[in-house]
Amino acid sequence: MKPIVTVTNVFPEKALKKLSPHCDLRTNQTENPISISDLEKIASESVAMVTYLSDKIDADIIDKGENLKLIANYGAGFNNIDVGYAAEKKIWVSNTPGVLHETTADLTWAMILGAARNIIPADRFTRENKFKGWSANMYLGGDVFGKTLGVIGLGEIGSAVARRATGFNMKVLYFNRNRIPKATEKVLNVEFVTLEDLLQESDFVTVHTPLTDQTKNMIGRKQFLLMKPTAYFIHTARGKVVDDQALVQALRERIIAGAALDVYENEPALTEGMTKLENLMLLPHIGSASHKTRNIMADLVADNVLDVLQGNPPRCLVPSWGY
Repeated sequence: MKPIVTVTNVFPEKALKKLSPHCDLRTNQTENPISISDLEKIASESVAMVTYLSDKIDADIIDKGENLKLIANYGAGFNNIDVGYAAEKKIWVSNTPGVLHETTADLTWAMILGAARNIIPADRFTRENKFKGWSANMYLGGDVFGKTLGVIGLGEIGSAVARRATGFNMKVLYFNRNRIPKATEKVLNVEFVTLEDLLQESDFVTVHTPLTDQTKNMIGRKQFLLMKPTAYFIHTARGKVVDDQALVQALRERIIAGAALDVYENEPALTEGMTKLENLMLLPHIGSASHKTRNIMADLVADNVLDVLQGNPPRCLVPSWGY
């Protein structure tokens, strides 16, 4: 019998065809949320399961995986999986690093420009037939060219965002757990500063850190109070890095000018009051959502699964895995 591989959500056809000759492939080609009981069943039957950020793979589900060798997450993040417990059970966890940073950086810049220039409220205003002609004070926003960009987390995505700032003649500050080499700083034209200095000096603050014990809720009311009243806050990293209630308060009180979010603290739930804020752009976690990037990600997931089916470790073993 072929080993069972299960995919929990919609998956590109090309990657399914790559997998199907090598396993008993079982798929859920709908976007309907999968239940906990179904996840338990999948874990109990599968040698490998392809999971999504919306699938919470905790110890109870992992315990069901008597034959499970791999949890292959379809994404760069993996905070939906109890990686430490999986390691204890000798179950590999893989992800899709290194393939979505440019696409996510593109979206980050769309959010920067959209938030600064009130693109979504202006679009809504026009669609509602409220536009009666040019007005001197209609939807005044902030300039981007020549301003200061603060990048929190200068990994692959943060670096890609910083590179794009050159075209806008921006000064780029960054805060990172570890300072990058000076030669790389020179290439990216970035300056290393403390988090406090970054928040105080930047006109746009964009977050690109992973979710760890150290970064959870690292941005809250104290940090928003440090920012300029004319500044904009952009978040495409992991929802729990930011205290969303503190952000809502900062926007209501005009402590900062505006914000744009692609991720949420209690995703997919929105914090109360978010939908009523005109100075907040809300997107449904689409950072990597281009046709090309999602297909490359799926192909890498398939490669991770095939590695394990062939008796090898997955090529994209997550960094914190316990072996």
